[in-house]
Amino acid sequence: MPIHRKKTQKKHASAVRIIGGQWRGRKLEVLDAEGLRPTGDRIRETLFNWLMTEVHGARCLDLFAGTGALGLEALSRGAAHVQFAEFNTGAAARLKHNLEILNCHSGSVYLGDGLQFLGQIEDTYQLIFLDPPFASNLWQQALDIITERQLLSENGLVYIEAPKNKSFIPLGWQCIKQKNSGEVSYGLYQRSHSKENF
Repeated sequence: MPIHRKKTQKKHASAVRIIGGQWRGRKLEVLDAEGLRPTGDRIRETLFNWLMTEVHGARCLDLFAGTGALGLEALSRGAAHVQFAEFNTGAAARLKHNLEILNCHSGSVYLGDGLQFLGQIEDTYQLIFLDPPFASNLWQQALDIITERQLLSENGLVYIEAPKNKSFIPLGWQCIKQKNSGEVSYGLYQRSHSKENF
């Protein structure tokens, strides 16, 4: 009589799909871990439609990068450089691996705390993607450091993704574009002294 062994459930790797640009349609394996929540295809498509004239040649920071979906999309669409910052060791390693798979030399990965990273860098960026784990409540702290240390270049834009009921925009910032998708709010923000045409 054959012995029936219980089949072990094989864990399927998660993947993100690049929406547009030189790697359009490319699927990349990403770490499937608690708290890692890649920005959905529909939101990314809307965001990069907003950024159509802004992303090419831009220096970008993908803070709390996670899967790196936002920064990878920016690189695919012609960003000059993307600095990724990610605290999760496995996620950062996977992101480095994906950059190697794409033969991309315009992205670099910092492994460590995102707020500490903001406190030590001297660079400025045209685009900053700010999408921390929703449970961490890091939006305001990150924006405060970005503002105090002037890490956003003149007329630069910050993308913020957060729960729909979250209030996090400090005095002196203006909303350029904003939409909701389910329980998620996402938008582009700019320092209010910057030009208002977009």
